[in-house]
Amino acid sequence: MIEFFADSLVNGYLQSSAMGKGIVIVQLAASVVMVAVVIGKVKELAKIGRLTRRVSRDVMTGRDVMEYYLARHPSSHSPIENIYHETCERLFKLLSPDTRTSFSRGVGAQGAALTRNEIELVKSHCEHILDEEELRVEHGMGVIATVVALAPMLGLLGTVWGVLDAFDAMGTAGSASLATMAPAISSALVTTVVGLLIAIPGVCAFNRLNATVRKLVSDMEGFADDLVGRVALEFQA
Repeated sequence: MIEFFADSLVNGYLQSSAMGKGIVIVQLAASVVMVAVVIGKVKELAKIGRLTRRVSRDVMTGRDVMEYYLARHPSSHSPIENIYHETCERLFKLLSPDTRTSFSRGVGAQGAALTRNEIELVKSHCEHILDEEELRVEHGMGVIATVVALAPMLGLLGTVWGVLDAFDAMGTAGSASLATMAPAISSALVTTVVGLLIAIPGVCAFNRLNATVRKLVSDMEGFADDLVGRVALEFQA
């Protein structure tokens, strides 16, 4: 069954016009790019998920909101770690020199306080970094969506072009028969078949990855809210 299907595709491709062959080549090249992006994205999102859980646990179980920030520098540069360190960096700069010295010595700073406007400044900075990291997590999804949408459209273009060629050949010959029309129609449909073979698994991969991205973005937003809440609780005057 599979061998017959593959033979039909190969024969249809070999009988295609230069336009049809060119479209198939473009479709296959796009599919290679899509597969590479999907594989890379699967690995990237899995790593981000592990780091998100680890950093969130370490930060939220710390003695205070600054403990994890003062204990280490960002090692993984994961989205959630960037959100945390950039927010704490902004917070640290707003503290008085004496308070910063106390934190650096690891003794904390009882009574350290920020004004409401300073808390809002920290919150705004956190939200800005969150937006940037969300874009980073979503990076690459547009490539998959583009290939999924473009592959069948290119296939339709190739099919229409092939049918036009078939009717043109029929008009030139002055007659039509199944023996002469079947190969032409078969080659015309190859581009649509190839486009669908690319788009169908592409849609499945995109939906699965998109669900993972949405989950990670939700976790990042929840972490950012909790982080700002702890800052307000510990530092608001």
